[in-house]
Amino acid sequence: MTEPPPVPRPGMPEGPPWPGAPGAPPLPPHVRNPVWYALITRAQHAATEVEDFCLPAWRRRTRGEKRWPVTITVAVAIVLQLRLPDQLSLRPVPSVLLPILEAALGIALIIANPVRFERQSVALRWASLVLILLITAANAASAVRLIQEILGSRAGGSAGPLLASGASIWITNVIAFALWYWEFDRGGPVHRAHATIQYPDFLFPQMTVDELTPPDWEPRFLDYLYLSFTNATAFSPTDVMPMARWAKLTMAVQSAVSLGLGALVIARAVNILPG
Repeated sequence: MTEPPPVPRPGMPEGPPWPGAPGAPPLPPHVRNPVWYALITRAQHAATEVEDFCLPAWRRRTRGEKRWPVTITVAVAIVLQLRLPDQLSLRPVPSVLLPILEAALGIALIIANPVRFERQSVALRWASLVLILLITAANAASAVRLIQEILGSRAGGSAGPLLASGASIWITNVIAFALWYWEFDRGGPVHRAHATIQYPDFLFPQMTVDELTPPDWEPRFLDYLYLSFTNATAFSPTDVMPMARWAKLTMAVQSAVSLGLGALVIARAVNILPG
């Protein structure tokens, strides 16, 4: 005769349902004592929960990060592209076509994950990559056109519009690379939330100092935006170290683009400033 299952106490891990309870799976054929089997199963479940809780948040399964920082940042990039002069747009494509495509993709991604990045599929992954690629391609074309205008002495005689265009391209460049870092580090935001990939592509300071890091800390989009900004201004890693080879090469490309664009724009603006 088996004993009745104990009454759960407040705070006790839920674990699998007891034998005979609604939704309980059938017992294996070798089990002779259902209550003893349920106690062992629940103990194993509790041990797994404790082990997961002891891990830092960036190494265990957590909720997906909120969407609104990414949405606002992408909207800023689209607005900056729309404010650029027509001669800096990707030719022969109309200047408003790429921002319209970017906005359409952004709306579709918002519908798929309206609040948090928790759903993942091949279609959503490709849509996100195409959106980032469009932003990057449009901004790269604008940067090339601006450099051609400067080298061909066709950038105009006023320093204000030149600096404004250069600043818009530079800020969009920071946003584009932040999106690339955020999308590819450990497989992207959904994979990071599910903790499916163990080894990080970027080493943040919080990953190395457990006693000074909140237990629920994990890298979010704003961390990657900060990484992109510091790399574009210092032209080298600051506090975030690239671990993967693709991360090192991407940061090198961003540093080179930022250095070349900034040097040319500032040099030309200084030359045409009124004495």
